[in-house]
Amino acid sequence: MAEGISFLVLLFIAMPLKYLAHFPLAVTVVGGLHGILFVAFLGLANEVRTSYHKGFGWMVKAFLASILPFGTFIMDKQWKQEEAEAAR
Repeated sequence: MAEGISFLVLLFIAMPLKYLAHFPLAVTVVGGLHGILFVAFLGLANEVRTSYHKGFGWMVKAFLASILPFGTFIMDKQWKQEEAEAAR
């Protein structure tokens, strides 16, 4: 969730501030934070993949979700459905 929110803040708040208000510091700060969260997301996704014996395709979906706006929110919903089905 944090990675997805930081991506949306970067795209819809920091980037317009940089180009429309000539305030590049917004992208520097939010971009750095998003970069850390992006790397953490992929690292944790890889850990989940190995721990739960997910396929390579699952990791590709996680990566795609992390680079598409709103993708992490869609994947989170799918992952929660998978988890609920597995618990039955």
